[in-house]
Amino acid sequence: MAILSPVAWRTPPRQYGAWETVAGNITEGLVSRGWDVTLFATGDSITRAHLHAVVDRGYEEDPTVDPKVAEYLHISEAFEHAGEFDLIHSHYDFMALAYTRLVKTPVLTTIHGFSSPRIMPVYEKYRDGYFVSISNSDRAPGLNYVATVYNGIDLSLYPLSKARGDDLVFLGRIHPDKGVHLAIEVARLSGLPLLIAGIIQDRTYFREQVEPYLNQMVRYIGPVDVSGKNELFARARALLHLNTIPERFGLVLVEANAAGVPVIAMDLGSCREVILDGQTGFLVNNIHEAVEALERIAEIESRVCRQRVEQCFSIETMVEGYERVYQTIFEREAKG
Repeated sequence: MAILSPVAWRTPPRQYGAWETVAGNITEGLVSRGWDVTLFATGDSITRAHLHAVVDRGYEEDPTVDPKVAEYLHISEAFEHAGEFDLIHSHYDFMALAYTRLVKTPVLTTIHGFSSPRIMPVYEKYRDGYFVSISNSDRAPGLNYVATVYNGIDLSLYPLSKARGDDLVFLGRIHPDKGVHLAIEVARLSGLPLLIAGIIQDRTYFREQVEPYLNQMVRYIGPVDVSGKNELFARARALLHLNTIPERFGLVLVEANAAGVPVIAMDLGSCREVILDGQTGFLVNNIHEAVEALERIAEIESRVCRQRVEQCFSIETMVEGYERVYQTIFEREAKG
């Protein structure tokens, strides 16, 4: 088995890197269950699998690395070794699809999201490949989906918080899609402090719609690692995830719930699949509903949030789902 992880960041990432996180969790989960796995990732990646690397560091972490050069060296390396594996499980979006018909080894692609309508011609060309969606809501018509497998996290990294804090927390990319400006408005209307953490992906947006509103009550603390996330969760009354476009999955929703933190999320995309309205958080349609939800946050039990993640979004549950997908592919390939 080969797992093809992205090379934007290390696998697992030090801070941001959802796709690398999931690829790493699948790899480690498979190894724990006795699979012989080779992980294609950056040279500084950490894994118990066999690590195969031709790119030393992620291109987002090393400015001397050209992204396109790194990607093509990395993807081609995996497919040049395709004959050594019974399956290649790709987490490399549309680019790796271009190699799939050049090898006999079956290739499974987990689609972590469609970044732009402009990439769809590639998916349409290779629509007969094997695909997994990470939520039922984030699917494109006509693709050969084998299943939906929800992302899973390492629960040991996110212990249940002993007590609920007083702060609102935003954790994610600083980008209009993630609704940081809406979180700021909710904090203003509710009179509660807001802590903002994450990489600045859109600097113009940050400069115009976030930075002018930073003060003692609204603070930006930069990107955080796992320990930094847990520090935020320990201070959190709720996580605000007021996405402005349909959410593909939302790994941070699961991480917050694992720590017992309720989530207030916009009811777009997969949020309805991840958050149980009234049980692990609240689904809202605008900032005013978000403010009203904060008044009901005491209704959410931390224990219930944790149990939901244990049942639906653990590494074990995710890997079991992928094992069923692998078996389906092997059976189809055997039939020719």
